[in-house]
Amino acid sequence: MHRKRLFALAIAATLSANGGSLATAGTVNINPSKDNTLYEYDPLDGDKSNALGFHFFAGETGMNELRRGVLAFDIANNIPPGAVITAASLSANMSRTPTNTAYDVELHKLLADWGEGTSVAPGEEGDGAPATPNDATWRHRFFDTIFWSTQGGDFSATVSASQMVGAVGQYTWSSAQMVADVQGWLDNPASNFGWLMRGDESVFLTSKRFDTRESTSPPVLAITYVGGTPTPTVTPTPTATGTPTATATPTATPTASATSTPTATPAPRSTPRPRPRPTPAPRP
Repeated sequence: MHRKRLFALAIAATLSANGGSLATAGTVNINPSKDNTLYEYDPLDGDKSNALGFHFFAGETGMNELRRGVLAFDIANNIPPGAVITAASLSANMSRTPTNTAYDVELHKLLADWGEGTSVAPGEEGDGAPATPNDATWRHRFFDTIFWSTQGGDFSATVSASQMVGAVGQYTWSSAQMVADVQGWLDNPASNFGWLMRGDESVFLTSKRFDTRESTSPPVLAITYVGGTPTPTVTPTPTATGTPTATATPTATPTASATSTPTATPAPRSTPRPRPRPTPAPRP
């Protein structure tokens, strides 16, 4: 096992044994960020794709035409940087098959980026739809200006994982190579182009139809990891504009403009004049 992985596992185990809460560990389940089908090119039919359809395909049809699925997952935004991947498994629902015979379906790491346009295949979607701008096709990484180096997709010859797929149902791929693939995508996000799903292409009627991220049962990549530094959620600090201390505006005591009512000066009382008493008449 890689020294870095051993070191991180040892640290996590030590912290856990000591009851420490500093060890970051967890499992995340991720749906594809994009998926599509590469329909083998036929000059009579033109370039086909199925960017927004409910299904992708892998294997060989009854008409001896090859189908390859492509799917990618956003690792960097779901796993903390610096984490060590300890397990990875891909689950996909196989919803239609011409025969219940089990055939090997492999995952191969893609070596170049590819796209989704707006194409939607009709019916059971096995024949695809005319490619739209930026669609991945058998010939194109991005229709219709950027091509694969090799028609049918640029992918590693190394098998990342394989699984026998027979009757309709849920299937899971898991391996040490898948762990290495995901670790590489976490450490170097620019190299993350996902996997190509390749069925048995040695005989006809081996094609299997899987449900896409647009369906009600999308593929799920389960990843277990330890360590890493979670990206902190930055709470914007408001520019502190100090609350100014309000200068109290004194309440002006209004200067009374009212003319005060003068105190009435009482009218002086008249001095009573003494009444003259009549001189009594002399008695006879």
